[in-house]
Amino acid sequence: MNPMRIPLIALAGILSLNQAYSQDSQSPCKVENIRCEHLPAPLGIDTPNPRLSWMLDDSRTGARQTAYRLVVGTDSAEVAGERGDMWDTQLQRSDAIMATYAGHALEPFTRYYWKVSILDRDGARSSSPVSAFETGMMNVRNWQGAWISDRNDENYRPAPYFRREFKIGGAVKSARAYIAAAGLYELYINGGKTGDHRLDPVYTRFDRRILYVAYDVTAQLQNGDNAIGVLLGNGWYTHQSMAVWDFHRAPWRDRPAFCLDLRITYTDGRVETIGTGTDWKTSSGPVVFNSIYTAEHYDARLEQDGWDRPAFDDSQWKRATYRSAPSDVVAAQQLHPIRNVDTLPARTVKRLDDTTYLFDFGQNIAGVTRIRASGDAGVTVRIKHGERLHANGRVDMSNIDVYFRGDGATDPFQTDILILSGKREDEFMAKFNYKGFRYAEVTSSRPLTLDINSLTAFFMHSDVPPAGTVKASEPLIERLWRATNNAYLSNLMGYPTDCPQREKNGWTGDGHFAVETALYNFDAITVYEKWLADHRDEQQPNGVLPDIIPTGGWGYGTDNGLDWTSTIAIIPWEIYMFYGDSKLLADCYENIKSYVNHVDRMSPAHLTSWGRGDWVPVRSRSDRELTSSVYFYVDTKILAQAAGLFNRPGDQAYYSALAEKIKDAINAKFLNRETGLYAGGSQTELSVPLHWGVVPDDMVRKVAGNLAASVRTAGFHLDVGVLGAKALLNALSRNGHAETAYRVAIQDKYPSWGWWIVNGATTLLENWDLDAKRDISDNHMMFGEIGGWFFKGLGGIYPDPEQPGFKHIILRPNFVNGPDSFESTHNSPYGTIVSSWERKRKKIRYSVEIPANTTATLHLPENIKGERIIKLEAGKHSLSFSD
Repeated sequence: MNPMRIPLIALAGILSLNQAYSQDSQSPCKVENIRCEHLPAPLGIDTPNPRLSWMLDDSRTGARQTAYRLVVGTDSAEVAGERGDMWDTQLQRSDAIMATYAGHALEPFTRYYWKVSILDRDGARSSSPVSAFETGMMNVRNWQGAWISDRNDENYRPAPYFRREFKIGGAVKSARAYIAAAGLYELYINGGKTGDHRLDPVYTRFDRRILYVAYDVTAQLQNGDNAIGVLLGNGWYTHQSMAVWDFHRAPWRDRPAFCLDLRITYTDGRVETIGTGTDWKTSSGPVVFNSIYTAEHYDARLEQDGWDRPAFDDSQWKRATYRSAPSDVVAAQQLHPIRNVDTLPARTVKRLDDTTYLFDFGQNIAGVTRIRASGDAGVTVRIKHGERLHANGRVDMSNIDVYFRGDGATDPFQTDILILSGKREDEFMAKFNYKGFRYAEVTSSRPLTLDINSLTAFFMHSDVPPAGTVKASEPLIERLWRATNNAYLSNLMGYPTDCPQREKNGWTGDGHFAVETALYNFDAITVYEKWLADHRDEQQPNGVLPDIIPTGGWGYGTDNGLDWTSTIAIIPWEIYMFYGDSKLLADCYENIKSYVNHVDRMSPAHLTSWGRGDWVPVRSRSDRELTSSVYFYVDTKILAQAAGLFNRPGDQAYYSALAEKIKDAINAKFLNRETGLYAGGSQTELSVPLHWGVVPDDMVRKVAGNLAASVRTAGFHLDVGVLGAKALLNALSRNGHAETAYRVAIQDKYPSWGWWIVNGATTLLENWDLDAKRDISDNHMMFGEIGGWFFKGLGGIYPDPEQPGFKHIILRPNFVNGPDSFESTHNSPYGTIVSSWERKRKKIRYSVEIPANTTATLHLPENIKGERIIKLEAGKHSLSFSD
């Protein structure tokens, strides 16, 4: 723009803004939570245009950002002085807290520094600390190492070990290891394991996309002789255990392989890369069997001490062999990794007989156990993991081994096997497996002396940061909230799963039923972005998706329809709602469109029965055509909204009209306007149309009243399956029946969520009926909406679709009778939202915290006297009401 043509008023505004920026004022506002691609200082990213985000810490009333400047460069000192050789946004008059990199092209293997400075509401300046991100390969052609494996086939049981020695000749400035694997791996350098991740790389559709991980290994190198060691596991790549899901027939199945580059930068500027090739040596070792699905077997007599150190005698090892790349796409693993997050000592141990001990860890988890035991060489120790006990006190696996089809003698389900060395106290923890369990039964072929410290459990899951809390005077609320979070984390292993024992499958329905609960409680965007990339990998050209993702082929059946595979639309939309970040929605736009078009082609009357229906209901059955058609409407509406967001007016008009046609078709067939009932009037058939916005405006009160009456008639018990469990509480609390919803939520008699808890559950279950004979996992997430409802139905915290990411917060608290106090907090992209209330007789004290740079609108329940819609600016507010 010609500066001479800038209007004088605008020019004065720019000069004023820059003048304020140039003054290094001392603002009470702090810039924090600096993130790149939603990760703190990530290493080895591949995206050419990373997202850079920040947050304001400013407790002043009305605190906000009025402008920002972001600088990116290759010199940290220059960036600290706000000089960047890669990108300088200049001062932007904006309250945005995320910017997508748009500077010079990023180079691979390069560390970039960045800093953001902002002007607050008064024009005072604040700056973030200098942060960094580092690029990885950026392109598959930048790999120098080759894919290698040993010379065995996919049915060979012992895991392959690999090693290579090399010399360091000079002072090392930095060293990075980049490793991709078809299967799983553990990386060792000079006798030490690299990193604390578990089960890397996370599961993908291996023939379409494999992930690599980058490590800073500078501190692990030494002058002179060095050694690298790699141990490969089967994971989902080489499934050797038999189950009904046909894992062993996956089209990619082969012997595990890997590719590694160790890139060493010396202080004199030299760069040396140690890559994989046939100069690597390979051998088998003590991991004699490993299965992600069943367990791991370890023969301590076969340990080769020092195999990952220099000067080891590998003369008996064989040369590695080349393998073709399993996939053309090798991409950076950009997500919170799986770790052993919590350590659980045994609560109790019982000696059942001379060779059997029973350990109780007090909580159902996903993870592994570590045993320490001494005994004669060749003594076999079996560690059986399960969720339940027989009457005689031994582990009962009948609820979780029902789909296992393997050899129980050579591959026992959820049973690790350790063969003692006889040389020392042996220590063993499975490297390439996890299990679902509360109890572990240890049996040995000869008597051993064990105590309560001999076996330790580790709760293992994607290490996503917590993002929400719930506190209440009613103890059952907090117990339900904790159980829900335990179930969610137990089923988060780089993708959301159904259960951590029987299947470990990425069931799509379970994933989207629980996504709001997930996002209120955890910062899980990186896992969902990865999982939706798996969706894009799996989608067929006609738009169809399988029930489970990733899959080795199972799931493209007849019921993989809308109530399950709507993940492709619902999850990107919820990510947009919670983060205000539209990238995932944009990445999936064409996939959503293909999916909706497929359903549209097969549904000329705008109704469809494609789906599984209301899975595991209490008693009543619901019309599958109704529920599947509602999800057809939901997906089409999301597509229309996304089209508007991405400026696609033709698509927006077409899919908006289609959504209305679907809604009209649903109501024409299923809604009885005289009675206010849908279909047969089950709780699911009433709540699903209400929750998803299908009910005509003039019928909402009547339909919601019928739903509330149905629940009251049932004694405030639910009678729903998974679709109804997602919708029921929301349909009630959003439509004037919060008291009824609350009584259902804290019901502790069968059937209810609380029934599980008062009967000792520490996670959510798969079946309402504790005596059911099938669908009886004790660690399932498909009924997990209860954990998110506490934030919505009681705390009233909602994102605003018009200003997503909690830029504008909708508050709809319900001050229900029962608890004397309730508090929910959510760590939004802008900061922590607090919604808290306390009841004393007829008086209610409501306290709310609105983060800097946001606003809120408080909508009070109808029973509250006085003004019921209140605008709030950032800051802490305390209000009193009478009901």
